[in-house]
Amino acid sequence: MDLTYTEEEEAFRAGLRHWLKAALPALPPRPPPGDWPARRAHDSAWQRALYDAGYADVHWDASPTRRLIFLEETERAGAPYVGANFVGLLHAGPTIAAEGTPGQRARWLPPILRGDEIWCQGFSEPDAGSDLASLRTRAVRDGDCYVVTGAKVWTSHAEIADWCELLVRTDPQAPRHRGITWLAMPMDAPGVTVRPLRTLAGSAEFAEVFLDEVRVPVANRVGEENDGWRVTMVTLSFERGTAFAGEVVACRRTLAELARTARENGRWDDTALRRRLGRLNAEFGALWRLTQWNVAEAEATGGVPGTGGSVFKLRYSEARQELYDTAAAVLGPDALDLSRAWTRDRLSSLSYTIAAGTSQIQRNIVAERILGLPKER
Repeated sequence: MDLTYTEEEEAFRAGLRHWLKAALPALPPRPPPGDWPARRAHDSAWQRALYDAGYADVHWDASPTRRLIFLEETERAGAPYVGANFVGLLHAGPTIAAEGTPGQRARWLPPILRGDEIWCQGFSEPDAGSDLASLRTRAVRDGDCYVVTGAKVWTSHAEIADWCELLVRTDPQAPRHRGITWLAMPMDAPGVTVRPLRTLAGSAEFAEVFLDEVRVPVANRVGEENDGWRVTMVTLSFERGTAFAGEVVACRRTLAELARTARENGRWDDTALRRRLGRLNAEFGALWRLTQWNVAEAEATGGVPGTGGSVFKLRYSEARQELYDTAAAVLGPDALDLSRAWTRDRLSSLSYTIAAGTSQIQRNIVAERILGLPKER
């Protein structure tokens, strides 16, 4: 498999670097952590700048390789990540681009690309997290609408979102995976209640969402009724495949900063610490190569990442935790200071082996779908 870049791709990289060098100095400072309305405005303004410059479509209209180059270069330049609209840009948008009708693509994709509309993800439930197919939120057909009742949890940025990619059960008599439907729900619909949840770091980027007979137009269904599990696998392939690519670059930059800090504060003399830093350097280098491999595979198979994304997600989430545990060793007592970004990142890293499918679920996917082992009984 060829992991090198073509001349055209390198020209795209050079043009992007040139634009970033001119655009980033004019960008306002990022709002303080926790001010999500201000963060939405900041992230949306950056997305609009990308749109005006012709770079906003990389998440679904560009090739997977160009998408990877974009994530790599923007992260290296210190540009804002997708931020408050990561669900729209990295999950819902690519899914709608792959599975939506022409009318749905025309309605939802341009506002996501311009930064006009923010999306959240309504998948997990109080009794259906890792076992997502056990979801109980019901949707009953009533004419041209579905009437939805249930509850969702760990819904990122629900308090500032305009739309929710929502999984509902439309046929409770069907086998678990066959009675699920994928809907786009307006968050301002009557019957939607959002209650923010606070994390270990004190921020509130997650929420519980309660749905009390919310009417969602049938026209907002992506895919066929009861075919939502297949559509969801498309969503999760993007979530586990290329969505973390920029974060790998960020982790490699953090690793270099850790080594520099260790040299400055004297902890570089610790042989065991140097060994940990060296192993992590090799680990994230391998993860970057795996990302390139996944992108090349997606390019060859129509643009949708495959099950290799589970291999990446499994190892990346654990490597990220190891990275910030090492950061704590470098910082010493300062690792308890919540004003430090590395401290907050260490707390957030604890969620990575749970979010987007737990490590246990990823191991099952690798075992059954890649290695061909028998399913767990």
